[in-house]
Amino acid sequence: MAAALAGAGMAERAQEGIVMLGRRYRPALMAFFVRRIQNPAEAEDLTQEVLVRLMELSGEEVANPDAYIFRIAANLVRDRHRRLQVRDAWRADVTHRDDGAADYIDPLRLLEGREAIGRVSNVLAELSQRTREILLLFRIERMRKRDIADSYGISVSAVDKHLIKATAFLTKRLEES
Repeated sequence: MAAALAGAGMAERAQEGIVMLGRRYRPALMAFFVRRIQNPAEAEDLTQEVLVRLMELSGEEVANPDAYIFRIAANLVRDRHRRLQVRDAWRADVTHRDDGAADYIDPLRLLEGREAIGRVSNVLAELSQRTREILLLFRIERMRKRDIADSYGISVSAVDKHLIKATAFLTKRLEES
């Protein structure tokens, strides 16, 4: 019990030390970051990150705390700059790539897609209920043929026949329209 209380006391002292470091260094760190990145919100985040890294030291002695803290800050700015360069390079690559990889929303294509879905839905409605359900379970729900056969109390070959029938019917009807 005494050890637990002593540990709690050490944790409180460490917390107080971090609070004092925060009070002491926060304004200077904020100024350091704002000067370099011109974004107060990110400067606040980076300041917090420096303080978190200081907490992780957990009692280690640092010969020159001022230099150490601002070395952490400089490293965070450098890391942020590298991340932004990678992100910007990726964005530039994606936006300048002209290989058709990006699929932009085109209102006409959207309308055509909705109409095609409507046609498929209408043709599916023309199938018998059991054939339609088997097709949807297999194609949409990705159920195995054996599981479908077991749930309907039929053979796997009967499931195959329903799928062939549905596929042929859909193909024929959709080619007509």
